[in-house]
Amino acid sequence: MNVTGQDNGSATNASRAEIEAVMHAWEQALAAHDLEGLLACYAPEATLESPVVAHITGGPGICRGHDELRPFLAEVVARTPELRTYHRAGFFTDGRRATWEYPRATPDGEQMDFVEVMEIEDGLIQAHRVYWGWRGVDVLINDQYHRDERPCR
Repeated sequence: MNVTGQDNGSATNASRAEIEAVMHAWEQALAAHDLEGLLACYAPEATLESPVVAHITGGPGICRGHDELRPFLAEVVARTPELRTYHRAGFFTDGRRATWEYPRATPDGEQMDFVEVMEIEDGLIQAHRVYWGWRGVDVLINDQYHRDERPCR
């Protein structure tokens, strides 16, 4: 058990710096539309759950493993709307999970609003869950996650 009373199972707790390094690499790869860099942040059997999975794939909102993550993430890097930016103010961690918010209101205007939860072990994302706020849902409703001409890397 950790100090919050949560049982992390047999997973080894990572330092705050190790968790932040994974989060930073993920954010950089997503912002750069770098498919390979993004995929490298995930463990081979990682899961990703998000409404955008269902929106892009037309299936359930979950990708499991690199075989499902690769085509989904290729679509994400090709379709990311301009409103998707990365203003946040830190994160919380219990040594295995990292949680943070991308708030709608930023010093530079609005962005898509999310709460992200990543379970990180051995320097890789094992599970990733994204909870969308009303501004992000509005992007999906208005089909602003459309394909553009940005190449996948």
